[in-house]
Amino acid sequence: MGAPRVCSAARHVDAGRDVVDCYCDYPTMTEPVQAPAHSPESYWLTRFVILRLLGCVYAVAFLAAARQILPLIGSHGLLPVGSFLAQVQNALGSLSSGFVRLPSFFWFAHSDAVLQVAAWIGFALSCLVVAGYANAIVMAVLWGLYMSFVHIGQDWYGYGWEIQLLETGFLSIFLCPLLDARPIPKREPPRVVLWLFRWLIFRIMLGAALIKLRGDPAWRDLTALYYHFETQPIPNPLSRWFHFLPRWILKAGVLFNHLAELVAPWFVFWPRIARHIAGSVIVMFQFTLILGGNLSFLNWLTIVPALACFDDSFWSKLLPGALSRRATSAVAIPQPSQPMQRVAWVVAVVVALLSLQPVINMISPQQIMNTSFDPLDLVNTYGAFGTVGRERLNVVFEGTDAEVADARAVWKPYPYQALPVELNRMPRQIAPYQPRLDWQMWFAAMGAPDQYPWTLHLIWKLLHNDPGALSLFRGNPFPQNPPHYIRAVLYRYEFVRSGNPETNWWKRETVGLWLPPLSEKDPRLLSLLNRAGWLENTNSVSP
Repeated sequence: MGAPRVCSAARHVDAGRDVVDCYCDYPTMTEPVQAPAHSPESYWLTRFVILRLLGCVYAVAFLAAARQILPLIGSHGLLPVGSFLAQVQNALGSLSSGFVRLPSFFWFAHSDAVLQVAAWIGFALSCLVVAGYANAIVMAVLWGLYMSFVHIGQDWYGYGWEIQLLETGFLSIFLCPLLDARPIPKREPPRVVLWLFRWLIFRIMLGAALIKLRGDPAWRDLTALYYHFETQPIPNPLSRWFHFLPRWILKAGVLFNHLAELVAPWFVFWPRIARHIAGSVIVMFQFTLILGGNLSFLNWLTIVPALACFDDSFWSKLLPGALSRRATSAVAIPQPSQPMQRVAWVVAVVVALLSLQPVINMISPQQIMNTSFDPLDLVNTYGAFGTVGRERLNVVFEGTDAEVADARAVWKPYPYQALPVELNRMPRQIAPYQPRLDWQMWFAAMGAPDQYPWTLHLIWKLLHNDPGALSLFRGNPFPQNPPHYIRAVLYRYEFVRSGNPETNWWKRETVGLWLPPLSEKDPRLLSLLNRAGWLENTNSVSP
């Protein structure tokens, strides 16, 4: 009689050994065989976790695009994409040259409908990945779509985590089989790709450490956290509590920062135990940053490559047993794919070559951060908070319906989605979602209006109660009729301790006018709008 055909399996522990009792179609015939134990060097579950978290990050990023892309870069946005692409094409000489320099699907179509559909397609595919279904094709489409937004996003997409998501997303393409989208496919994840993820987290963490130590002395004298929680871009509900912690705890927090960014990265390449410890330190550090502020999806994204430090023996203790058993079965009878492995090694060679400039930059005394050295953003340089602000400055847009903008005018503020405006309002927990206007206005408060000319376009739109521009704020203080004047005031904000009589979160003082009162007929405003070509894009704005 031939070998019995397997139709069901149950796992048992017998005398300290794992066995799988395999039963044939005939219940009287059994044949116990040795079960494959979880190898410390298997990474099926690691791949599963990496792709699920990356899918979550993609989903948040595409959701933010779907909700904000039109008022930011749509045909009637603050920085219309059509004008931007025309300028790039004129500067480089042709559409093809523009595409090579800034690869994006939107060179070929960038109507408002196309932008919206692309964002929602990205969101839907991201949710598919979160649900457990991912292959190389899906991950490549997500990468291409998001790169298309980043390369035309102008000021709104100039953050380090945008290119970090592109580099992470690019590597994820080669972690998956080409077609098999099941949560636990039979193809083994290429080990070399996991090493590339470790190389990525090494550069992210060490780059952040070096930019800090070379930059602000507050990181060297351990006082950086005296200011960080108050002056960071967007505080959250716990930021005030962190800010008023005893100073020895805040100094210890800086030491933990140096441990996670300067020491732990070197151990991500070590054997299993050291690598698990290093990965744990990095992940715990990211969670402390998540607790203390609203840094968009940066910290969640940074966790993704750190997960490559852990193998299936680690994840099998945390994930559901059914999932772990499926991974065990895949380890026992994998389906090798030589093309998949060869492509992974080609990618490794490309990454190694493209890493030369980022590494030279990282060890240079003139280190720059969050910069790409290739058009596809495949290997980049990273860093954060090289300088820590000592005071919090906020620009607040205010409007009045007074006929004359004099001392008798009553000014009403436009509340941001998350930046502080009202003194008694608790900061929001909005991350990992990113309100992009809020982030740009945090930078603008440290600069001058001529560095951010689109703020005058924003004022023009607020003077007309433009629905798109107003959607970037939390509310409209002039719901019936638009204001006659808009101004921008620069304030200095400080946390106040809890329990104060006014139950306030902040106190503030006026620094001065960031932009003077402007009306829709102000010749200065009209002149700038005309020069920028923005006035022609306001025809659809309701009066």
